[in-house]
Order: sequence, then C-alpha cells, then structure tokens
Amino acid sequence: MNEQTPDQKIVVVTGASSGIGRGAAIEIAARGMGVVITYNARPEGAERTVEEIRENGGTAVALPLDISRSDTFPDFANALARVLRSEWGADRVHALVNNAGFGGGMSFEEMTEDAFDAYYRVLLRGPYFLTQALLPLIDDGGAIVNTSSSSVRPGDTEPGYSGYAAMKGGLVIATRFLAKELAGRSIRVNSIAPGPTRTRLGDNAFERFPEVIEGLAAKTAFGRIGEPADVGKVIAFLVSDDSAWITGQDIQASGGYAL
Repeated sequence: MNEQTPDQKIVVVTGASSGIGRGAAIEIAARGMGVVITYNARPEGAERTVEEIRENGGTAVALPLDISRSDTFPDFANALARVLRSEWGADRVHALVNNAGFGGGMSFEEMTEDAFDAYYRVLLRGPYFLTQALLPLIDDGGAIVNTSSSSVRPGDTEPGYSGYAAMKGGLVIATRFLAKELAGRSIRVNSIAPGPTRTRLGDNAFERFPEVIEGLAAKTAFGRIGEPADVGKVIAFLVSDDSAWITGQDIQASGGYAL
C-alpha cells in the first residue's frame, strides 16, 4: 500500500495508456498527487505510464474501463473505491479527468448511424455518466476536467469532423452547466481544448502519415504541433488548487492553432 500523506490528492485520469492522458497523468503525479489511470485496449501502455510515474517517485495504479459501456460504471466505481482503500488508505478522489476517446474523421455523406452512435457513446455519453457515477467519490472542492477539442471553435472547421465536433461541442456545453450545478459543493468543472497533438488517435495517424504534420504545424502560432506534455501540464494545473478560481471554462491549449 502507498502511504498517503494527509494532504495528498488523488486524481482519476481516463484513457491514460498513451497520448494526452499519459502526459496528464505524469504531470499530475509530478505535482505530488496520486493517480488512478484507466485503459481499455492497451493494458501494456497503461503499465508503462504507471512504471514511469513510479520511477520518478510518484504513486499510480491502473484500472480497466470501457468508456463506451455506461452499464459498467457502477462496477468501476466500486473497483475505484477498493483501490483507493488498498493503495492509499483513502475513500475519495480530488479530481476526475475525462480524457478517454478516439479521433478520426468521417464525411457527412459517409456518416452512418452506427458511427455517429460510437462518437456519442465515447465522447459525450461516456464522460457525462462516468462523472455522475463517480460524483459521490469526488471531494467537495475538487475538480473535473473534460477533454474537448479545438474543432469546436470557429477557425478549425475541417471537412469530415461534423460528428466528432458535435459531440465535443456537447461536452463543452455540459461542462458549463455542470460547473453551475456542482458549484454548491465547490467542485470546479472545466474543459480543455487541444489542437493537433502528437498522440495515437486516428489509428496512430501522425506516425502513419507524417507528411500531414508540416501543414498542421504551419497553422499554429509557434510553428509546431503539440506534444502530450504541453496539454498535460495545463490539465495538471486545472486539477490543482492553483486554478481554484476557474470554473465553467473551455480552455484552448493549442499553441495558437487556427488563430
């Protein structure tokens, strides 16, 4: 069992086997918080995230979670409660980072109901009802961070992303309303909108199609695409008490993409 200090905070980060989730988990742990990371298809990636955190003196454990299966959320909440007790001697978490998801575009003409429903289950319904399921375990004065997307904003309107962006846009609106509704418990709710970031989304698209990177980088103010740590540091800030006066916001973390 990890020894929890009286003021140590524990954060749940979904989809942390790679990419932004891994970057967030590592940066959160570097601030002295314990981390529970979740994975679905890549347990080996989750274990690498845990190992990296532990090698750097942090505490972390991994739990499986399929964000598309809201019927499994009560069991996940129970598993989380057990691991909090066994690993940290705790019964609450300070924050939840709803990061799990998938990318990739599909043109409107090719969109199917099954594909649209998959976006809905993973990108909107999943984080919404996972938050509801875990709400009893979140500290008063805690934080919720939802990963949205720069595609929600004007200026980043690329063909083929109507279904994806619609769900991310719904998550941004839900974030604002939940910030109001949960304010009675002093729980802050924000979303973070990454621009193009080097992740495994889109079936590892950046490794398979490196030629697209130059064009995307040219659309940022800094002339490069984001790295997971770039976004992870902002998420770590949003779950920390340093952001105690920020709620209901969708924060762009994109290096000035599509300004």
